[in-house]
Amino acid sequence: MDFLTSKIKPMYFKYLTAAFGSALISSIYGVVDMAMVGQYQGPNGTAALAVVAPIWNIIYSLGLLMGIGGSVLFSTLRGRSKDNQKESNEYFTAAVIGVVFLAVIAWIGILFFDTNLLKLFGAKETLLPLSRSYLFPVKFVVPSFLFTQLMAAFLRNDGNPGLATKAVLFGGIFNVFGDYFFVFILDMGIMGAGLATAMGSVFSLLMMLTHFRSKKNTLRLVKPTKLLSKLKTISVTGFSTFFIDVAMGILTMLFNRQILKYLGTNALSVYGIIINISTFVQCCAYSIGQASQPIISANFGAGKGERISQILKYALGTAAVFGLIWTALAELAPNLFVRIFMTPTDEILAIAPGIIRSYAISFLLLPLNIFSTYYFQALMKPRTSFLVSVARGAVISGCLIYLLPAVAGADAIWFAMPITELVVAVFVIIKIKQYTSQLPKS
Repeated sequence: MDFLTSKIKPMYFKYLTAAFGSALISSIYGVVDMAMVGQYQGPNGTAALAVVAPIWNIIYSLGLLMGIGGSVLFSTLRGRSKDNQKESNEYFTAAVIGVVFLAVIAWIGILFFDTNLLKLFGAKETLLPLSRSYLFPVKFVVPSFLFTQLMAAFLRNDGNPGLATKAVLFGGIFNVFGDYFFVFILDMGIMGAGLATAMGSVFSLLMMLTHFRSKKNTLRLVKPTKLLSKLKTISVTGFSTFFIDVAMGILTMLFNRQILKYLGTNALSVYGIIINISTFVQCCAYSIGQASQPIISANFGAGKGERISQILKYALGTAAVFGLIWTALAELAPNLFVRIFMTPTDEILAIAPGIIRSYAISFLLLPLNIFSTYYFQALMKPRTSFLVSVARGAVISGCLIYLLPAVAGADAIWFAMPITELVVAVFVIIKIKQYTSQLPKS
């Protein structure tokens, strides 16, 4: 399919299917780990993985910083002219160099400072040994997680979204069966879940690398000119997507600390479940952005505003559907999620419905707000994308996490994200209308 000439609807849904499958399976890593560990070790196991969650956010976000930032520029250049192949591959090479550098930093940090990080993210004496046990196998393959994010982004922009989906699907399926085998059959407990996740990531990356032997491949490693300038441009372009995952880690840390301060370990266990539901919702939002971005970037480069407006219509409709589905599921069957992710106590079953239903209101607008960051990036509006990411991921949400329980009581903390998403959505809608109206009518 040609981004500039193919019919929008079938092309969008082809890319959405591939991106949704890839994003959904990616979320399985953490979700299956949480479910298996929760069933094996109960609420403490679930709470321990809630503590580890910010580390995952950091790892994935670093891969997305180079992957999304580089691939947006890659597609925009190709949309302007097919003669830009060398320059677009310079951005690909720069993104690879950038992710190598970031992978080394992340690897060193997790290898040598895992205990400090886990304590920073809320691990107490009972949870720290469990969290470290899970993280131990992951330490050895940290770079693979960054490279899978990088490669998935460039495969979508190089016309091979199916391979990205197949690779992540293979790793996800291995993780599901590996979790059961290592956790229960070999009786490794929480460490077995970490081992299955680490191995699944490596298998996914190896499959993605087969793209370089494909006839579809136009990615080349070339010597980039002005490397530092290109890395800066990539980082600015990809920062908002990077910050979405970093912000989730920041929010998890803030929630962990405030929940333990005001509500205790049982509430933290329920929050561990919410993290995983929210991961699914975010992955649905990612899939909309990842399906739209390559097509929008290419058409923006070519000055084809009418095609961008058509893509936007389908993307907004998809965001509304995902938001309604996930909000309804959480409101109607909260304890279903509890039983999936752990063997609950009576205390957990008593408090979970109110917590999940309050927080889940935010799912209604979350897909729209996350998609908007991809849309603004594709239109080369990184500053607006940055504002959306920082506002919902740190500034507004962070203030509410601290203020609401102090001012309105402990349980008010669960409304921090619904209020945040509503405020951000108002800004997002205004900016989408503004930028779309400025597109060339072609």
